[in-house]
Amino acid sequence: MAESGAAPVLGVIGGSGVYDIDGLEKQRWVKVDTPFGDPSDELLTGELNGQKLVFLPRHGRGHRIPPSELNFRANIFALKAMGVTEILSVSAVGSLKEHLPPGTFVVIDQFIDRTFAREKTFFGTGLVAHVALGHPVCGRLGDLIEEALEELKVPHQRRGTYMVMEGPQFSTKAESELYRSWGCDVIGMTNMPEAKLAREAEMCYATVAMVTDFDCWHPEHDHVTVDAVIRVVVANAGKARSLVKKLAPKLRVRDGLCAQGCHTALDNAIMTAPDKRDPEMLKKLGVLLARALG
Repeated sequence: MAESGAAPVLGVIGGSGVYDIDGLEKQRWVKVDTPFGDPSDELLTGELNGQKLVFLPRHGRGHRIPPSELNFRANIFALKAMGVTEILSVSAVGSLKEHLPPGTFVVIDQFIDRTFAREKTFFGTGLVAHVALGHPVCGRLGDLIEEALEELKVPHQRRGTYMVMEGPQFSTKAESELYRSWGCDVIGMTNMPEAKLAREAEMCYATVAMVTDFDCWHPEHDHVTVDAVIRVVVANAGKARSLVKKLAPKLRVRDGLCAQGCHTALDNAIMTAPDKRDPEMLKKLGVLLARALG
């Protein structure tokens, strides 16, 4: 495991179409065991122009695992164990805004978490921690992503709120209209508790939400065909691959720990007194606590 202040290692979470990148060298699939069980799949490691990358198929290769059954804790723990310091999460979403049509990428800065059937923290009885989540993504990483999207001329919006629903069913029209009234920009099922766990693991995290269709609020929604959505998904995957290639070399501008505090999120977050901390919990979370508790 690399220390947080070491050279950046980019972790990418998303669909299998994102990983087929020209120029990715030293490719190797690695099985990672975690104290929280198995991650969604093996992790693909490699180098792109000297930048280390680690890819995780969020739903497993072949899209085997539904959102509610994803082992989010194992996924984030595995990335941390592989030395990842920055995470780019790419996910398909529905649009809740007229001005965000299919094919648009949204660099998310806020979430509303409406999931209810998922384990959302690494901590618990014997080791209590409360990390700050007012700004749930890394703005520094978001700036680099925006810069890359501008260079690629990919239609995008710099900021937006991602409504995370439990699923696997899609929204009712009434729910969709409710989320629009809250000011949400896009809706999906995967980025929570992913973002929360990345913060607890002291990793920079940023989401690129790739719009595939309008949610059911839109008057034309019922006329959207599966073929049309698939065409957008394929096109988005190509743009996502280009984004990874463009983003990777930009990570080298970071010198030391993230200035926005992502890599020091556990400072002052652990509430349990040292003499009351459960030794088994400390051992279990050793990979996550290495910097904070030294």
